[in-house]
Amino acid sequence: MSEVLVVASKVKKYIKDKAGFNTSASAVDALSLAVQHLLDHAITSAGQEGRKTVMDRDVTKEAL
Repeated sequence: MSEVLVVASKVKKYIKDKAGFNTSASAVDALSLAVQHLLDHAITSAGQEGRKTVMDRDVTKEAL
């Protein structure tokens, strides 16, 4: 993986507050990779529509 795109402490706090669960480092890495794929798809979608701005409609769950 190239770069961490999520704040690990925020992810861990969210999971702990929501469900009382602990979070492994590998789960944070997997989430960051999923975000990278989502953003790559959004960039492609915006480009295909001739835009240089990624919009909410470019961010879809189908990318995952």
